[in-house]
Amino acid sequence: MQNRKSMKQEFTITVYTENHIGLLVRIATMFSRRKINIESLNTSPSEAEGIHRFTIVINETEEVVRKLSRQIEKQVEVLKVYYNTNEEIIWQELALYKVPTEEITEKAKVERLLREHGARAILIRKDYTIFETSGHREETDKLVNVLAPFGLIEFVRSARVAIIKESKGFHEKLKEFEETEPGEEVIENEFLDRQAEVFTM
Repeated sequence: MQNRKSMKQEFTITVYTENHIGLLVRIATMFSRRKINIESLNTSPSEAEGIHRFTIVINETEEVVRKLSRQIEKQVEVLKVYYNTNEEIIWQELALYKVPTEEITEKAKVERLLREHGARAILIRKDYTIFETSGHREETDKLVNVLAPFGLIEFVRSARVAIIKESKGFHEKLKEFEETEPGEEVIENEFLDRQAEVFTM
């Protein structure tokens, strides 16, 4: 029987970083070098001011994900990396669907359709209507199949957004960093009590 850690499964990698230009490219390169396909990639602000959060979804073994997470964490601007299975997170994806208004109103009971799939109309024009829904990929895909017969004009899905169930947020980690690594103001005031010596150099 195959070991659970050596079986491929979906993992969500959460990366807390400082906001630096070029970091996204460097992180993406780490995946492409290992021939790992990124299923979903989202960047957003985090709960801590000035700290950004990358949410990356891949299908890999736990061993590979653990090694990759360690490598990402070695990047100078990366503060912390977590990886989780789908059971350990709460996650959603947003989807938009554009369909011809005439088709959808004539052939479908729109209200029932929206209710069944947790969707809502966000724009209704004479020529087309746009629906929005959120959920897991299987749920957003279901609505694609439902709307396809009515002449689905466009479909787009966002990257995953995820919250770790057992996480206390990044504020605790920031406190740990501050305790182990003194802030810049300490370094700047290093020679404060030796002003005469410094200014007569």
